[in-house]
Amino acid sequence: MASIRMKGIVKKFGDLTVIPRLDLEIQDKEFVVFVGPSGCGKSTLLRIIAGLEKVNEGDLYIGDERVNDLPAARRDIAMVFQDYALYPHMTVRKNMAFALERRGMPKAEVDARIRRAAEILHIEPYMDRKPKALSGGQRQRVAMGRAMVRNPKVFLFDEPLSNLDAKLRAEVRTEIKALSQTLQTTMIFVTHDQVEAMTMADRIVILKDGMVQQVGGPEEVYRNPVNQFVAGFIGSPTMNFFTAARCDGGLRLADGTKVPIGGKQAAALDRRSEAQVVLGVRPEHLRLAQGGDGSFEVTVNVVEPLGSDTLCYFDFEGSRHVARLDPERPVHAGERIRFSFDTARSHVFAGGDGRCVF
Repeated sequence: MASIRMKGIVKKFGDLTVIPRLDLEIQDKEFVVFVGPSGCGKSTLLRIIAGLEKVNEGDLYIGDERVNDLPAARRDIAMVFQDYALYPHMTVRKNMAFALERRGMPKAEVDARIRRAAEILHIEPYMDRKPKALSGGQRQRVAMGRAMVRNPKVFLFDEPLSNLDAKLRAEVRTEIKALSQTLQTTMIFVTHDQVEAMTMADRIVILKDGMVQQVGGPEEVYRNPVNQFVAGFIGSPTMNFFTAARCDGGLRLADGTKVPIGGKQAAALDRRSEAQVVLGVRPEHLRLAQGGDGSFEVTVNVVEPLGSDTLCYFDFEGSRHVARLDPERPVHAGERIRFSFDTARSHVFAGGDGRCVF
């Protein structure tokens, strides 16, 4: 097993700098998820760790060994790809055994490793089938099994659930999380889906333009985002943002609604020099209101009943927003309703650089 350390990593493709400079440490046996929008550098970073891409500057350590010049085959890393990368002419058993047999491993040891992986991943009934006879979810389990039998120091997953339907994504996601708890091996998982990141990770690394925006546990980055980008990327549905101006006693929204802010939050707000800020409120922190300070009236545009809760979409000052409501309170499209903010759980971001004020 191994920790991973990146110090001053820079990656360029010609004149394009994909990763300007990156420092990151991943602990032994930790499950870390790289998440961010397309083009943020997360897959490139994974390929650097795997040895499939070379860095232009910086140092990469696996355990205590600097591996910048170590070829991929000697890094003792197993990678699970988005497209499974199974040999179509081989059975499941042969796919899983191939790398071990090429190493000259004794047949009894090969069989024991395959048997254990098949039991953990529940693929025993498919061992004599070829990939074309398997579903997408079954193929992905085989790809994971092929990686498992190698008993590597580090597992790398490059968006392995992207080709699965919603139900299978949830099932395989759960299996990968259970696998990490069973194997106790360092795992790095790349995804653009923040739900996958939130449900699977010990720690999340949020990337934008090749730079780390925040590193922390799922609850930490959800409740305490360091900037507006993180706040808007983590959470489903996404956080609502309202343009606001500072005023005596709190904030004033674009339509004139005054939002009272008190206590430590008011003190943090007073320390800011910018007059314009952004109020961030998650859908579950918008409350139905009868009136009074801090409330505003809107027309409901779209209602999405989800059973456990109801999503209510509305426009405010030219932007679309969403509230998560109790399904016991029926809401209808076209209805006029009032909302207020749970300011104790809201955030304010600087209008300039987007850093979190509170």
